[in-house]
Amino acid sequence: METVSVNQFRDNLRKFVEQVISRHDPLKVIRRNGGDFVVVSAEDWDRERETLYVLQNAELMKQMEESLKTHDKREGYEPTKKELNEITDF
Repeated sequence: METVSVNQFRDNLRKFVEQVISRHDPLKVIRRNGGDFVVVSAEDWDRERETLYVLQNAELMKQMEESLKTHDKREGYEPTKKELNEITDF
């Protein structure tokens, strides 16, 4: 994660915002008196929030664990060729 001073951020706001959005890489902005902050795109923030929700949801994590077990044993559901085409053909 790149780090810039609050003065650099203020002076180059447009450039840094475009960079955060296009690279999907957060930007840490540091201040002399502390209270640093991070700039992240809305798309990336939504993705992070969704990930945190799943990780904090014990029931979802249990379902994923069970799914991985059946997948590893090749005992899980196998979609038909038609179903696979529906999934992979956008």
